[in-house]
Amino acid sequence: MVQKINNPRFILFSIFIFCTPVSAGSILSIGDGDTITVTEGNQRIKVRLACIDAPETSQTPYGIEARTQLQYLLPIGSEVTLKVKATDRYGRSVAEVSKGDININQSLVGSGNAFVYWQYIRGCDRQTYSNLENEARLNGSGVWGIPGGIQRPWDYRHNRKGGSSMSSGGGAPSSGKYRCKEIGSWSKAQDLLRQGHTYLDRDGDGEACESLK
Repeated sequence: MVQKINNPRFILFSIFIFCTPVSAGSILSIGDGDTITVTEGNQRIKVRLACIDAPETSQTPYGIEARTQLQYLLPIGSEVTLKVKATDRYGRSVAEVSKGDININQSLVGSGNAFVYWQYIRGCDRQTYSNLENEARLNGSGVWGIPGGIQRPWDYRHNRKGGSSMSSGGGAPSSGKYRCKEIGSWSKAQDLLRQGHTYLDRDGDGEACESLK
């Protein structure tokens, strides 16, 4: 007997799953630690790896190491599968990339060659990415080779454009101590932790203000 499903939320969720664009292609070139170009038939597609952010090339040596790792994982000509999430403002396909059974995005996080891009985690398996990043941090892998990790690439890009790693008017409060809810973002909390505000890491796991993720 076929059971009739009347729940509209379930129907919409099912449509979303089965309509997620999946395509195949071969690696044409590697840009940086989170950008590749693939060929699909006669078409060249530039792809930004979804839900992760690798160090910029100028974040020596981590950006170069991330690119080298991606080249190792995806030699030119490799056949890959793209699970496209969106198109970004530069016209790139934002996708999870798989080579066989290996999720390349997750592999880069697990090896410490990229951070989870929490601001854009939607559409990816949040728990898996979180577990991989925590494991890399505990092992001191790659970008986690220093306590708290290196400066996050999104902050690095912002600073290069003339911004500040802290919010405007973000000097220390008169008490000399910050509260997580006043800091504004998880990445800023990690910057403060590296500056010596160890009280922000209440459970002593090397990460400040987990509630801001």
